[in-house]
Amino acid sequence: MRAVTFQAPGEVLVEEVPEPEIIDSTDAIVRIEASGVCGSDLHIYHGRVKIDPGFTIGHEYVGTVTAIGDDVRNVAVGDRVLGCFQTACGRCFFCRRGWFHKCDESRTFGHGAALGALQGTQADQALVPSADLVLRKVPPGMSDDVALFAGDVMGTGYHAAAESGLQAGDAAAVLGLGPVGLCAVQAAFAVGAAHVVAIDTVPERLAMAASFGAQAVHLTEDDPRAAVRAATEGRGVDACIDAVGDPRALELAIRLTRKCGTVQAIGVYAERCEVHMGLFWIKALGMRSGHANVIGHVDRVLELMSSGRLDPSPLVTHHMSLEQAPEAYALYDRREALKIVLKP
Repeated sequence: MRAVTFQAPGEVLVEEVPEPEIIDSTDAIVRIEASGVCGSDLHIYHGRVKIDPGFTIGHEYVGTVTAIGDDVRNVAVGDRVLGCFQTACGRCFFCRRGWFHKCDESRTFGHGAALGALQGTQADQALVPSADLVLRKVPPGMSDDVALFAGDVMGTGYHAAAESGLQAGDAAAVLGLGPVGLCAVQAAFAVGAAHVVAIDTVPERLAMAASFGAQAVHLTEDDPRAAVRAATEGRGVDACIDAVGDPRALELAIRLTRKCGTVQAIGVYAERCEVHMGLFWIKALGMRSGHANVIGHVDRVLELMSSGRLDPSPLVTHHMSLEQAPEAYALYDRREALKIVLKP
């Protein structure tokens, strides 16, 4: 079968790889009908996440179940499904507490040996371990483009908003308006925020955030700190979501957040960074970080997407074939696309 494989920093290739087979009784095999190119895929593309050449990448997927292990109960052959970007066992200390993203046996699709050596989903087919936890049936009438978001990007945006402690009537800020940041804007409103300040440098992304109801603020041409002060009677936002993963964004988040507020670092950090700990300390801020508990949130996210309260469809800017994956990655790397959906 065909699969998109990592070759070297800045180089991916579509090549023939072996078809997946059921290994465990809780496995399923899914024929992939849509997969996404994600911002975290760029960390692999740039060599920031170490992965062996020839490894299949990708972790966002919608498709049809073609085979299941003997112990799979929640999905059947022929079901149209979406999948979460990582697996969980459902039994360990962390899973029993609903922290599926911290499962002791978790594996992330398409991220190489360091994250479980689970081949990715930018392929004709994918093996899905722990299928009852990882897969969900696509609600009737929901398009591939929308369903694709539940298992990662919208799930991450929702996690960022929900886990930041935002309350009804609160003010939030979102730094970085890639797909996760834009989903976080929508999710902040969905959990009750009355005002969201959305900060970026790309005019099209700022315009999209404004179309969702946010106050769009250009990072360099405007004054984000002044805009937040004006919107919050000088206090700062109740929660600031860093959807960038850069020390400068984290520093700004600390400055934009009110005393006793929360900084939610959902952007990917892979290296050490310095922050103004004195300011963090004197403001008595809280911090939440790490990748999202998508399995824990996926059912609620699907409900909100089915009702239209969350709608990621405007974020899909390109549809390309699986064979065009090298072009798609280059396009995405140039920030000329928000979400690229790859079709077989």
